[in-house]
Amino acid sequence: MIELSDDPARIDVPRIHGWLASSYWTPGVTREQVERQIAGSHCLGAYHPEQGQVGFARVISDRASFAWLADVWVEESMRGQGLGRRMVQWFLDQPDYANIRRFGLATADAHGVYAALGFTPLARPERYMERLTPQLASMLASAP
Repeated sequence: MIELSDDPARIDVPRIHGWLASSYWTPGVTREQVERQIAGSHCLGAYHPEQGQVGFARVISDRASFAWLADVWVEESMRGQGLGRRMVQWFLDQPDYANIRRFGLATADAHGVYAALGFTPLARPERYMERLTPQLASMLASAP
């Protein structure tokens, strides 16, 4: 049975860094950046009794009106079992996030996972803007 926990002491930073550094959204992210991301977020780990940490997700929020879901990751051998959806639902069920007016995220390949939990495309995308570092802008411009 996979246990979910938001105990910061259980987070396996080296493992998470390896996952995120290999992801399409943060390729090559440094360990220092991952440590800062974790420190500034509400993190959730998924733990297998023998394999250790097999999943990770985090939320950045003011816990009143806005939340951003980031870095949902499930170990490859554990995918397809609903663990990613379970981690996201865990956050949605927390009292701190139950009445959030706007819960955002970005994904290239898991729209179905998030749609099943009530996420939809932006209602008014023309109102949203972003500021990218030159490196990220370059990476996005060259991505398929």
